[in-house]
Amino acid sequence: MIHTRGLTKDFVLSRTETVHAVRGVDLDIAPGELVAVLGPNGAGKTTTMRMLTTLTRPTSGTATVAGVDVTTDPATVRRHIGYVGQGNGAGHQQRAADELTMQGQVYGLDRTAARRRTGELLEALDLTTLARRKVGDLSGGQRRRLDVALGLVHAPQLLFLDEPTTGLDPHNRANLWEHIARLRAEHDMTIVLTTHYLDEADTMAERVVVVDHGQVIADDTADGLKRTLAGDRVVLTVAVDGTAGRVATIVGALPGARDVTVEGARIEARVADAASAVPELVLAASAAGAPLLEALAVRPTLDDVFLALTGRSLRDDGPQTSDSTDDATQEAAA
Repeated sequence: MIHTRGLTKDFVLSRTETVHAVRGVDLDIAPGELVAVLGPNGAGKTTTMRMLTTLTRPTSGTATVAGVDVTTDPATVRRHIGYVGQGNGAGHQQRAADELTMQGQVYGLDRTAARRRTGELLEALDLTTLARRKVGDLSGGQRRRLDVALGLVHAPQLLFLDEPTTGLDPHNRANLWEHIARLRAEHDMTIVLTTHYLDEADTMAERVVVVDHGQVIADDTADGLKRTLAGDRVVLTVAVDGTAGRVATIVGALPGARDVTVEGARIEARVADAASAVPELVLAASAAGAPLLEALAVRPTLDDVFLALTGRSLRDDGPQTSDSTDDATQEAAA
């Protein structure tokens, strides 16, 4: 569904300054996949999305979307994709149903077919009772569901979701994802998602692609990334003062143990399988005269993956409610 090789985008700001926003991205996404593209602000993910959706022309490299070249036939690419950007796509003074009907007509549906499609999407996204309400009177969660409906009005094969739940409360986030998951299952859509909510990528995506400094630096399942790049942790607290060093030696002797640290009565380490290591460590520490007050097995998170890959947490940048750094760079270049 998506195939890129050496996809690159440079923004020339002046004779002496060029921003290399995307640096040779190779990406393959199969039909039906849900792939999360993650990265700090300014990493190049939004610029990559804009190239794949034909909003920004690549500097070099190749990209096909739904089998169509994004540079030679962008109009056909747009007929095959839906795009839900970070901002609301509907006019705030327009009625929800009117916006959907008009969008259908823009994509070539006659008025009868556009109205029929509008009714289907309003029902599918639980918006039927709001059809005659002005968009500006809808709640944040309702407007985002309407944005998704606008992206789906022409029944695209591929849906791009650029931070679709930013600013929504947990209830509305869960509600929106419930609707998206159902529609995806019913229509076998391919979905490419960017998000700053790591739990969304962890639970919803079959693959996670991590982008930093304009390059893909990791591409695997969430579990695969956590297993290979972060690893399980054990956190131990000794019950007797002065025995932490003995416990640290025991931990360090475990096969695959690394990054053993001691701070007062607390010992932490990366291990291959924390769940099986903890009982072994409890027994070994007790036998060595260093009983444990507490022993925890901690599964890694995607934030741990970011720390391992980049030396910083994705949360350090935090979600932005306005245009990303990538977009600001493009505006400066323009």
